[in-house]
Amino acid sequence: MSMKTHLPHRTSRRGHPHPAAPAHQDTADADSLVFRVQRTGAICVGVFLLVFGLVGISGGLAFFSTDGQRIFGLSSNGLLSTISIVVGLVLIGAALRGPRVASTVMIVLGVLFLVSALGNLAVLRTSLNFLAFEVSNVLFSIAVGLLLLTLGAYGRVSGNLPTDSPYAHERAADADPPESYPSTPEEFAAEAAMREAEIAVSNHVGTEDQRRRVRAMALVHTRADRRRIWLEFDAALAVPPPDTRGSHPSAVARAVSLARGRQHGEGRPAGK
Repeated sequence: MSMKTHLPHRTSRRGHPHPAAPAHQDTADADSLVFRVQRTGAICVGVFLLVFGLVGISGGLAFFSTDGQRIFGLSSNGLLSTISIVVGLVLIGAALRGPRVASTVMIVLGVLFLVSALGNLAVLRTSLNFLAFEVSNVLFSIAVGLLLLTLGAYGRVSGNLPTDSPYAHERAADADPPESYPSTPEEFAAEAAMREAEIAVSNHVGTEDQRRRVRAMALVHTRADRRRIWLEFDAALAVPPPDTRGSHPSAVARAVSLARGRQHGEGRPAGK
């Protein structure tokens, strides 16, 4: 049986739902610089694409023509104009729906713009050029794709988000509570004895008392609980054993029982 050396234990927060965010948090997030940049960027790019597409549609462009007409310095046909209108409406709708939605939509569309630029570059000046792309369109798609990726990832995709980023709130909520450290001479002595017992049991030279204590501590996970169980064993040795004819369990048995109860989510017995 492998024994764990005594180190600070981290408590798992699985199964414990995060507390609901305060009602004012969403308002504060919506006013943050990150969200303002993302929503403004999505609306600006969306409006340009919408106007570009509407001008092309109103000009009566052939839908599948591979020889497009110039609009705002770019080549376009009916199909490209329709796609531009749809993409523009999606960006504006995402910005109105919320900055987090706008961020996700911009990242996805940014990738699609870059893929479109490479794909249409491969079919440039061929019969497969259904969007009537020219070199200027390819450069425009690359520029818009990179812009959308930058705006969508702004303040969101980073290995070390700033504390004022609204996307850092969820990570902060997952932080573990501070570990419990010994604060009294008895607790410091218990920590040293616990470490000595675990090392002895790991090396198969521990006494029966040490093995019992280590087995009981293995049933809990936090450092404070392990230290509490050790002190309960010490307290049991400091009092005379109860009358064997009585029906009350000893303190040692109660310590083990409580440790097993906490492992299975049971509460502390009220009769202690």
